[in-house]
Amino acid sequence: MSNKNYIDFFRQTSPYIHDHRGKTFVIGISGEAIQDSNFHCLIHDIALLQSLGIHIVLVHGARTQIDRRLIASDIQSKFEQNIRITDEHAMRCIKEAVGSTRLTIESELSMGMPNSPMYGSRVRTVGGNFIAAQPFGVRNGTDFQWAGEVRKIDKSAIDSHLKNGSMVLISPLGFSPTGEIFNLNYHEVATCIAVELNAEKLIFISHPTALLDKDKLLRSLSLSQLAELQETTKEQQQMELLDAAATACHGGVERVHLVGFAEDGALLSELFTRDGSGTLISRECKNTIRLATIDDVGGILDLITPLENQGFLVRRSRELLETEITRFTLVVHPEGLIIGCAALYPTSNESLGELACVAVHEDFHDQGIGARLLAKIEDHSRESGMDRLMAMTTKTAHWFIERGFTEVKISDLPDSKQEMYNYQRNARIFEKQFSP
Repeated sequence: MSNKNYIDFFRQTSPYIHDHRGKTFVIGISGEAIQDSNFHCLIHDIALLQSLGIHIVLVHGARTQIDRRLIASDIQSKFEQNIRITDEHAMRCIKEAVGSTRLTIESELSMGMPNSPMYGSRVRTVGGNFIAAQPFGVRNGTDFQWAGEVRKIDKSAIDSHLKNGSMVLISPLGFSPTGEIFNLNYHEVATCIAVELNAEKLIFISHPTALLDKDKLLRSLSLSQLAELQETTKEQQQMELLDAAATACHGGVERVHLVGFAEDGALLSELFTRDGSGTLISRECKNTIRLATIDDVGGILDLITPLENQGFLVRRSRELLETEITRFTLVVHPEGLIIGCAALYPTSNESLGELACVAVHEDFHDQGIGARLLAKIEDHSRESGMDRLMAMTTKTAHWFIERGFTEVKISDLPDSKQEMYNYQRNARIFEKQFSP
């Protein structure tokens, strides 16, 4: 990476670093992720988050490790409602597998050799009986024995350790007041902790990739979209993951991230870049519409450059964009990504404004973003004393017609616009008269 790329990288990530510092993230990581070849890098990325001042509660699963122990002990394991029926023989293997998995995580977090990612740093991890559990009980005639569910979270104890700078590491086991140990679902444990702590984020690292729909990454989901996906999902583990995300959002957690474990750096990319690498589920998945500032120049360029390269938009230099930035209105995703923009320019005719540089991120088409931008630009036009709006396009003529624009001739333009008209581009011209 060149020096210029390093500089750009730090500039792009610094707002996220500042925003995340002091916040609490609950990270749930599956047993499958822990045994993956990328786990070494992944756990040190989690440690890096801790070093940036983020409070981390790390909840690990161990289903893969438990299955291996049971097979080695020739013990058959049965599931009902995707919950393991846990007898005393299975429980012995579960305790061994969970303990071994926890030690694997702690040993990785303790690495400080010169050739390791954590050289020069120290991550202090703490654990304890933070989870009070109760038996899952007998349901539909099935006795789940030592399978349990979360009864209570010791919030004050976890908070105390986080404020002291420790990473809290929690295993999927819970304890009853009578000293019994119960096997818990790590999704449920992570979700309950995130809700109880009012965490800023709940992050699940449990599948090789984030959520896909026909091999296309689902970048964001509202709660209504999540509910639809829950109804259509057939794969049991993914259903369990979606249920946990829904429970967390309804419980007050603002954002849930689903991140893959196979790609190196996926967690950092999800948290510190505009595009991310996973799936974001927001409790209030509302985009913000606002005027642009000079800090938005980079994000606008990221949005419009592909369209400029295809000839759909007139090319703008960074210098020109910085000069004209106050003319732009933006639609901003909850994670800070600029997903739509439009600009309003005056013309020599005081009653006529020009709508220009309308762009919507390709992953957010058909969500009404362009229509919202147009409505906001029309409001700005009226506030500026204009009663008409013109636009030129080479591709989206029907979009403008459907929104009340009519096609006009070059001769209908103000003289200054006629002189600047690019005949080689041959854009069509549309105009809209505002209602009184």
